[in-house]
Amino acid sequence: MMNMLFSFNGRIRRTNYWLAAIGSGLALTLIFVVILMLVGGAGALAAGAAGGNSGAVNGAGAGIGIVGILLMLGYFVLLFWISLALQIKRWHDRDKSAVWVLINFIPFVGAIWSLVECGFMDGTQGPNKYGPSPKGIAGPAPTAAAA
Repeated sequence: MMNMLFSFNGRIRRTNYWLAAIGSGLALTLIFVVILMLVGGAGALAAGAAGGNSGAVNGAGAGIGIVGILLMLGYFVLLFWISLALQIKRWHDRDKSAVWVLINFIPFVGAIWSLVECGFMDGTQGPNKYGPSPKGIAGPAPTAAAA
């Protein structure tokens, strides 16, 4: 699972792409919300312990704000990395270079193209230059002309 989410090498099936994309997004969001609630609770306890000292309350609020921003930044970086790794593996399964992720920067068309190619189109049958088939398919049968 770690290889699927964090590595840029190899190929993955559409099923694994969708399950990992949706599952990791939901799991990261849940973890992020729980951590923010814990940090917010700690901030509320710190503010309550200040006993009405406005300087201490403001300091606790500023500290919680900084921690929240850092957590949010980490959340988005992690989500971006996982999305990038999954999409690169899908481009590899389509026998295309990782450079194809740059198509996402074309407004409207790029996102739709990427969604169709990575999310709905079948990968290369058999092995390609990025690795063996994730479906375990050996490749097309030899034709009579090749024999």
